[in-house]
Amino acid sequence: MLVKIHKSYRDVVGICDKELIGKKFEEGKFQLDIKDSFFNGKELNSEEAEEMLRDMSAEDATFNIIGQKSTQLALKVGIIGQEGIGTIDNIPFALVLM
Repeated sequence: MLVKIHKSYRDVVGICDKELIGKKFEEGKFQLDIKDSFFNGKELNSEEAEEMLRDMSAEDATFNIIGQKSTQLALKVGIIGQEGIGTIDNIPFALVLM
């Protein structure tokens, strides 16, 4: 998974499955554009990503999560519930504004 933390008044965490970087998915009037500039940060394994998600959740961060592995990890950590996951062109995503 790729993780990039954008620092501002509230940290914004972009996390996505590595194989999705740079791709665009469309379904009707909706689209997911997985931009390199937003998501391409540090590559983390599942354990590292889980720790980072827990830490950033405790810091009241906002999350943009895209991909099967990334959304499943966010479910495991408890950042999102199943009802918080949408799909566009069969790609799962979630936005978390804490």
